[in-house]
Amino acid sequence: MANNEVKKLAGQTAIYGGTTVLSRLLNYLLVPLHTYLFSNAADYGVVGELYAWTSLFIVILTYGMETAFFKFSQDDEIKDRVYTTVVGSLLCTSTLFIVLCGIYSQPIADWLQYPNHPEYVRWFSVIIGVDALTSIFFAHLRFQNRAMTFAAVKITNILVNVLLNLFFLLLCPWLLTKNPDSAFVNAIYNPEIGVGYIFIANLVASVVTLLMLFPGIFKQKFVFDWQLWKKMFRYAFPLLIFGLAGIVNETMDRVLLKRLSLAPDPQASVGIYSACYKISIMMTIFIQAFKYAAEPFFFRKAKDKDAKETYAEVMTAFVLVCSVIFVGIMLYMDLVQYFVGATYRVGLSIVPILLMANLFLGIFYNLSIWYKLTGQTKFGAYIALFGAAITLVLNWILIPRFDYMGAAWTTFACYLSMMVVSYLLGQKYYHVDYDLKRILFYLFFAVAVYGLSVGVNKLFGIESMGVRLVVNTVILIGYLAVLGLMNKEMVRGIIRRK
Repeated sequence: MANNEVKKLAGQTAIYGGTTVLSRLLNYLLVPLHTYLFSNAADYGVVGELYAWTSLFIVILTYGMETAFFKFSQDDEIKDRVYTTVVGSLLCTSTLFIVLCGIYSQPIADWLQYPNHPEYVRWFSVIIGVDALTSIFFAHLRFQNRAMTFAAVKITNILVNVLLNLFFLLLCPWLLTKNPDSAFVNAIYNPEIGVGYIFIANLVASVVTLLMLFPGIFKQKFVFDWQLWKKMFRYAFPLLIFGLAGIVNETMDRVLLKRLSLAPDPQASVGIYSACYKISIMMTIFIQAFKYAAEPFFFRKAKDKDAKETYAEVMTAFVLVCSVIFVGIMLYMDLVQYFVGATYRVGLSIVPILLMANLFLGIFYNLSIWYKLTGQTKFGAYIALFGAAITLVLNWILIPRFDYMGAAWTTFACYLSMMVVSYLLGQKYYHVDYDLKRILFYLFFAVAVYGLSVGVNKLFGIESMGVRLVVNTVILIGYLAVLGLMNKEMVRGIIRRK
């Protein structure tokens, strides 16, 4: 039974994952566009820093209500009121945020050290407010298992964003080279805006998404239940603290790099770090896709007798897939490096560190189900605060000494610590018999295979990219063969399904 449930989750992950993979791939194709066009790493550093702040404020403006929505919507009698109450709450707070940022855009821009660009603050306030509001619309689609609608809106968002990036960053400059006096191009394009067009494209895409999703709220009677909201907020508040601490762990390294780095150009360090972080795309995509499908799945599964057995199987399968992704990326780094412009490749040494760090984060997401199911969300906040403390302290110590390499190792230490603490607490309050031997083997085997690749290429002094790729392909085949032998039943099941 548990195995069938894992297959069901795998199917949902594939649907959401297919959307996420396609949308993320289209979106991440912008990374080489940006890093090749903006050869000055400091320019891309602006992008990295402002999106770090964006992630922080989206967490603040959603204040844990997405998970609270899933939790309280399990009661069929009130699920409609739950949805409209959350929508009303997020609509009010997002609108207030946009208005305040518009009024105080110049002081905020001064504090961010972009005094000549208060428009950045205004643009991002709309992006953040709109994305916070639409998060609950997307959550509602996931709850209703409307994966195709979810996919269509997500893909539309990314297509608008990508097309506008291409329009402003490639087409308009090309048109001006052909006809510098073009009234149409000069009316809509100003070369001095530069990286600002990345933000404008995002702004338009977010508004289009809102226009597609917002009419759905009018399909049912709108009710704001104040008493229900208070119950939901009490449940969600620890998740807000958890989210804030978590976003400190995930993105504040960019902000801290700018302020703590002793490099000649700290903004360039932010750009290099941000670009190389994006190379972990495939790991990030899979984890994100898994999260979309797993959270509602875990809540629905909680009532079943074999729930814990299912959670254990899901964890093992998750680590297996992430380990393969890690090995695949690292063995083909000779090709993957071209994902970013030449200026940014100086930071490639942080990629394996960040890949493994994100793998630990994915495991932590799996483990976090114990405090969500038991209603002890305060522990999620405690763990995230513990991680945030590690992030702040180690970044303060390591960045001045090692620049972005210090930020990478801090991320690794943070997620490893959070994973271990969550596991230990989870075994006490909601014991699940995870297959630790197999999980640890997958992790160490992946690192060992990467080490073998590095060792073989150094031992024989292989400098040719073609030869290295052949050698690494042989190593990868051997690695996959070992995993296949260890998971014969799963392999047979996949073959039978085909």
